[in-house]
Order: sequence, then C-alpha cells, then structure tokens
Amino acid sequence: MPELKPFRAWRYRPTADLAAVTAPPYDVLSAAQVAAFAARDAHNIVHVDVPPQTPAGYAGAAATLGVWMADGTITRDNTPTLTLYRLSFTDAAGASRQVIGVLGGLAVMDYPGTAHRDGTAVLPHENVTKKASTDRLDLTRATGCNLSPVWGLSLASGLTQALQDAWDAAVATGSQPATLTEDGVTHEVLPLADAAAIAVIGGLLDSADVLIADGHHRYGVAQQYRDERRAAGEAPDGPASFTLTFVNELVDDQLSVEAIHRVYDGAPFDVLREALAACFDLSPAPAPTPAILAEMKAQGRLVLLAPDGSATWLTPKPGAFDGVRNLDGALLEHALAGIDGLTVSYEHDLDEVTAKLAGHTGAVLIRPTSIDEIRRTATEGLLMPPKSTFFTPKLRTGLVIRQLDE
Repeated sequence: MPELKPFRAWRYRPTADLAAVTAPPYDVLSAAQVAAFAARDAHNIVHVDVPPQTPAGYAGAAATLGVWMADGTITRDNTPTLTLYRLSFTDAAGASRQVIGVLGGLAVMDYPGTAHRDGTAVLPHENVTKKASTDRLDLTRATGCNLSPVWGLSLASGLTQALQDAWDAAVATGSQPATLTEDGVTHEVLPLADAAAIAVIGGLLDSADVLIADGHHRYGVAQQYRDERRAAGEAPDGPASFTLTFVNELVDDQLSVEAIHRVYDGAPFDVLREALAACFDLSPAPAPTPAILAEMKAQGRLVLLAPDGSATWLTPKPGAFDGVRNLDGALLEHALAGIDGLTVSYEHDLDEVTAKLAGHTGAVLIRPTSIDEIRRTATEGLLMPPKSTFFTPKLRTGLVIRQLDE
C-alpha cells in the first residue's frame, strides 16, 4: 500500500533566509545556475545536493551536511511530522493558482507488472531515458539522507480538502508557515504533528494509487537503495523502505503541466521534414511566440522549426496515426521511426528551443499533456514516451531533509 509515513524532518533554522539557502531540484539546474545558488550562501543546499560527481565530492557533501547538523544550521523536529507544502503562482495562461500537497516518507514499492493487480500501488506514468550516472545513489549512500523529493499524484478524492483543513487548523492554533518567494512562486511549508490530521491524510493516501509525476529516477534510486539495505540486514519496514515525496491530488486545479519540446540531430533537415510530411499536412506558420503555443492547443496541431527559425504547422493527416496513442510524443516517435541516426533532446522553454536551432537539425514544438491523459495513464497501467510532461512550478529542495535513520 502507498503508505506516507511521518518522520523527524531536518529543516533550516527559523531565522534562515529560505530564498538564500534553498534551490530548485538538481536536475533542472545548469552548471552556471548551481554556481549562482552556491554563491548566494555558504549554506545553500546545492553545496550538499549537487556535489562534484566523484567519491571525494560525495564525501565532501556528507561532511558538509554533518557540520550543518552539528552547528545548528539545520535543526531536527523533536517528533515525527508530515509537512504541508503550498505553492501559489500565476500560470502560463495568466490565472492565479494554488497547489497544496504534503511531504512525507512514501513507501518504496516495486512497480506492478500489469494494470490488473490486487491493492493499490505507486506507478510510473512515462518511460524514462537511461542515465549512466549513479549520482543520486552515490549521494544517498554518502549522506544517508533524502534531499530532493519525488513528486507523486494521488488518485484519492478529497485529499486537497483534507490538506487544506489540516492547514487551516494548524494556523488557527498559532502555527506559522515558513515562506519564500522566487520567480513569481510563493512556497510555504508548515509542519503537521497532529495525529488525527495525519491519520486522515494517511488513510486517504492508502486508499488509492499514487502516480509519479516528477522524479522517476529518484524513485528508481530509492528502490535500489532499499534493496541494498535489505540485503545488508535492514528490516522490510526500515527507513530505506520509504523515500521523501511530495504528494498532491490528481485534479485539474492542482496541476500545471507544460510541454517538453523536441530538438533533433543526426539527419538533414530535409529528411526530417519529408518524414513528417508523410504523416502531417504541412503549411506555413508564424514565427514562434508564446501565443503560438496556445493556438497549437486550440487547433490540435504541432509546429516544425527549421534551423533558420522558420515555422511550419504540422496537422495530423486523417488515418496516419490509427493505432497510435494520441500523445504528441508518440505521434512523433511513429512519424520519425524510419530515420537512421536521428537523435532527440528535450527542452521545455520556447526561448531555449529557438536559441538552439542554428546548431541542430530542427525542432518540433508539442502541446502539454492533458490531465485526462495523465489520469488515463494511471488507471490503465500505461506508460507515456519519455519527457511527455513537465510539471510546474518546481518544488524547492532544502525545505525538508529526511535522514534515513528511523
């Protein structure tokens, strides 16, 4: 069952400037961004969460974290808690949004082999690209901690209301959230120690599947680390059988999903265009702007970008994709399967895509995956192509650290 377990969290001391000491997840940061966050404060979490990928680097991260624990840079809750986490922001369409979820130790489960199973489960929602690096596993071994949370989506109806009720009750008793605002997003976290509220939240989560939204690699590392610790004699319900996870309800108003566009290499642009023309009707499109992304969604079509920046509408031909799942990533995989040597990379930011065009074969702008399609993935046990979804805003690393010792 996808149990969410309270734990004694490590947090930055109450006087800390959370904007100075926390950071976005390691896997969305460039080297320059890591350096910039490191320069903000000697105690910024990147000094631990994004070390050099060497044995000395991991040992240094562990030593730094140990110093912070000893000198009071971070302090530990006296009792096991969950942490309510609320994000407030304006989405790409200009609407004010608020997402509320909960941080805890989510059960590390093996993925079921099929959709026909007994009980509830933790499920992936997309295939993932292979990574040769064992970075996260080596960092977990060295520090004995979960640093960056996985993001899970619960199919439990009523979870949002239960979390908001717990938030309101905690504030009514005098608790105040720790807060930071950056890049237009306000992050608020509030420890939750009330046993009755924890039981309500836990009961809801235990009643339905949890779908991994972001952090498939982190959850995979947690599976590997759990197996290592069990082989070394840890009990089946030991600390490595849970991993730091943020969970919110899988409903439209609790999610903001952006597209991850495709940038291609390994073949001439004319070959790319010809392969797409076999499955799509092509017509001239305006220069790419944020407005074109909205029109793509409204008109049900994609956009091909040439190395010179010119744009072409891609409208699926009737019958060209019969039997292919109606996901832009799947349509492109089908249309381009015959091009030898073609490689793909991924970029969610439109400006970054257009900046890369001159040095690449070309690019295709795709549409965000719908919430209905994400839900269908969960309920039917299906997997999307790699990089089908980009959930925003990103969770902040460093607001909560889970030590694997209890």
